[in-house]
Amino acid sequence: MPDTATPASTISAERDLRPTADASLWARLLRVFAWLSLATETIIIGTGGAVRLTGSGLGCSEWPLCTPESLVPIFANDGIHGFIEFGNRLMTGVVGIIALAVVLLILHLTGGRPSVFRALRYAAGGIVVAALVYGGIALASAIFSPPFLGAPGYAFPVATGIVLLAVIAAAIHTSRLTSSRRDLVVLAWVVFAGVVAQALVGGITVLTGLNPLIVGFHYTSSLLLVCVTAAFLVRVYSAPGPRERAVPVWFTILSHVTGLALAVTILFGVLTTGSGPHSGDQDVLRHGFDATVLAHVHSWPGYILAGLVVVLTIAAWVLRLEPRKWLLVLVLAIVVQVGVGVWQAREGLPPLLVGIHMVLASLSAATYTVVVLHLKHPVSAE
Repeated sequence: MPDTATPASTISAERDLRPTADASLWARLLRVFAWLSLATETIIIGTGGAVRLTGSGLGCSEWPLCTPESLVPIFANDGIHGFIEFGNRLMTGVVGIIALAVVLLILHLTGGRPSVFRALRYAAGGIVVAALVYGGIALASAIFSPPFLGAPGYAFPVATGIVLLAVIAAAIHTSRLTSSRRDLVVLAWVVFAGVVAQALVGGITVLTGLNPLIVGFHYTSSLLLVCVTAAFLVRVYSAPGPRERAVPVWFTILSHVTGLALAVTILFGVLTTGSGPHSGDQDVLRHGFDATVLAHVHSWPGYILAGLVVVLTIAAWVLRLEPRKWLLVLVLAIVVQVGVGVWQAREGLPPLLVGIHMVLASLSAATYTVVVLHLKHPVSAE
């Protein structure tokens, strides 16, 4: 029989949510939505890449509306670019709904209905305040000349910012009151707050005419959300309670050095793409770096990263360390990523290969996150 609402005081301090024969319906639903969250966070990187690589970044010239007259694109006026851009916006809604479902499920499992209702009250309050502010700015823009804050379109970023503040407040409040699986509660809130923040950044990206630095930040933030959803999945399938180091100290240090190499590789990859031909729109100016030089600079930490991962993998299998299987997955991801990178450079950066390279970067980062989380394991009962 599925779990019913449970008062927070009757819930054990650390609830084990791993798959078992008697796992509750809510725990099974949580794992399903956690996988969906990882999948959609990865897919939206692909759809965002499609917007940029097809030159559809300004297919919808306004935000949140697609055009000054319409919420949705009109094919006769906006063409296929409008539908590609609007499709990515719809994907943001899907990602947000799934992230919200994960938050509500983990709150129900750890704090019962009171915790869920507490979060919903924050959400309702944030939405009401945001709607009032939006209406006030839009009304002032219609009355005053020049328009207040420039145009009614700027009211939506302000309203989204208010909703984001309400989400952060709800996250802090519910996390402080949670005694069971606080790690999962915090990770779930980080993903949901990140999705709301990404909607805000996406709107600013359009309003600034696809500023390459903001576009790069938008991609990097999406990549980090993929890593957080991967971390959530690892912890869902792990035993609760304190954890202890499962590898030698030198292996931990080398693993973190590898993470630094990965971060530098991704950073220069973002700068390289931001200097290349795929700006999202033919009229967008780039930030002035030499893409040819950056492509070579981007490859240097990439090769260092590949070497470090190989060393870690060999050491892990020789010493029979816990993260060895995931390191094999990371080796495969890095090898494919290097191959695609060399291929796209030789072929003149075809959009399809660039898009694959972007998605693979997020999957490589997520796999590295899983490896790091396996550097420790739960403390045994003994």
